[in-house]
Amino acid sequence: ATVSVLYCHPNPSQKMSSAPEFRAGSPGMHTVPSCDTDMSVVDAVDEQSVWGTPEAAPVDPVFGLVAEYKKDESTDKIDLVVGAYRTEEGKPYLLPSVSEAEKRIAAAQLDKEYLPIDGLKEFREAAVELALGANTNAVVENRVMSIQSLSGTGALQLAASLYHELCPKSGVYVSNPTWANHRAIFEAAGLQVGTYRYWDPEHKSLNFSGMLTDLNSIPSGSIVVLHLCAHNPTGIDPTKAQWRDIAAVCQAKGHKVVFDSAYQGYCSGDLDDDAWAARYFLELDMEFAITQSFSKNMGLYGERCGCLIQVCKSAHLASVLSSRVKAIARRVYSNPPKHGARIAAMILTDPSLRAQWVEELKGMSARISEMRTLLQSELCQRDPEGNWSHITNQRGMFSLTGISKQVTEYMKTERHVYLLGSGRISVAGVTRDNAAYIAEAMTSGILHCQ
Repeated sequence: ATVSVLYCHPNPSQKMSSAPEFRAGSPGMHTVPSCDTDMSVVDAVDEQSVWGTPEAAPVDPVFGLVAEYKKDESTDKIDLVVGAYRTEEGKPYLLPSVSEAEKRIAAAQLDKEYLPIDGLKEFREAAVELALGANTNAVVENRVMSIQSLSGTGALQLAASLYHELCPKSGVYVSNPTWANHRAIFEAAGLQVGTYRYWDPEHKSLNFSGMLTDLNSIPSGSIVVLHLCAHNPTGIDPTKAQWRDIAAVCQAKGHKVVFDSAYQGYCSGDLDDDAWAARYFLELDMEFAITQSFSKNMGLYGERCGCLIQVCKSAHLASVLSSRVKAIARRVYSNPPKHGARIAAMILTDPSLRAQWVEELKGMSARISEMRTLLQSELCQRDPEGNWSHITNQRGMFSLTGISKQVTEYMKTERHVYLLGSGRISVAGVTRDNAAYIAEAMTSGILHCQ
């Protein structure tokens, strides 16, 4: 095949000439010499791009707000957007257990070779045990498939691609509201996405009857995404009695359940309590998936450390699904990263490090609970007739405050307090020093927008 390359020319009035031709596979190729290019020529060429005239993608609502926050020069600015733990000083937190694990890994001078497609075996085994408990029948019988993923987002992407291959006509149902990426991931995989009722805006609580009705009325065999704990964005979780009813409906309808697990241990400070719903489904011998992230509960945000777990009816099916999902991973990223998996595996399997991590989780969870109580108190002082009990009834990192988009815009533009337009705040961004200011901005915004 003959290939020609155009020379750029400093004089746009002169016709561009073709470079000397070369043939693919020849021992060398001619390069285009540098020149002072006339930009009008470049613009003309750009207008004829092989890409046509594509439109830019919309700005991500979360990271777009974060960018605005960083550009804001006000000394009063407060970030309630980012879903990441912060200390009482408003700083990122490197868990001491993570720091110690990194020191041991560095001292061991381990290699940087590729991992298998399904990741670090010690990490996967420990992640499954963390989610399902020790020595469960499903694990002993080899009925659990697992693959290391690029955090929880990557686990969801693998699950979505797998489900599109195996059941492309099954609809996906997510809570209303849910984490925005849920819909984006499943739709991008080619699946149709619907919703089931969850948030009751009038009472700022769980619309459980609506949720149960919807799960019972959607087609049998649907893919249902449930939040294992610390629901994002509402902070509202079903009670154990309600989880039993949810399980009964999902089992009777033959739904394919996906538990999104981003906050185990971080939500309540109790690893087992936060995993209760999935383990109850396991007791019922149900098949389900868990998309697991270690970003929040270990602070491994930038390491992209996660796991996709699928509980199956048989060892044969688990093996088949493992082969299918590994084929998906191979053509997307080939192998997962090593460092975060090594850290997580060491913490989960070393008794002293695990005990230390558990105490750190309790401390992080306790601070979030304290900030909820403090913020509610500050709000009630400024708005004594308002009902702010939902702030402390919710749990986990986020709170859906119930304020309008107009109020959130006022808080941003007038008070430099940044939060999502839905009214969701990251409680991790609240501190003893700024709680009063946040409450004042919120109540002032409500009055201003009436």
